[in-house]
Amino acid sequence: MSRVHQQGGQPSQRMLRVGELVRHAMSELLTRSTINDPVLDGQVVTVPDVRMSPDLKLATVYVMPLGGKNVSDVLAALDRHKKVLRGEIARRVNLKFAPDVRFKPDPSFEYGAKIDALLDSPAVKRDLDKESDHVE
Repeated sequence: MSRVHQQGGQPSQRMLRVGELVRHAMSELLTRSTINDPVLDGQVVTVPDVRMSPDLKLATVYVMPLGGKNVSDVLAALDRHKKVLRGEIARRVNLKFAPDVRFKPDPSFEYGAKIDALLDSPAVKRDLDKESDHVE
């Protein structure tokens, strides 16, 4: 049985460590303009998270362009250069096998926007005002 199942679905320390190494390598690749693509030229792309599969053969790289614009174009550009990126990651991160990479938009930005919208809603503001009246 793999460690993931033993820990109730939580990633193992090794998965977390390798994911962080891949995240650093990917961030460096995007910062240094290793890829020649018109969509990625001059585009700042952050890599907030990388999640590894239990066997370390698949890396899901979560990315977000600055400002959250052109997400689908950036994902398509990264997919076009997947082989080059995989090779560069393998060279920078010393693993037995080069993990296959897939790119997904980072969901935390969308989640943050939903939370902001909730906090700005009239019902929540009204409840917060009531609560502050009771605290005084």
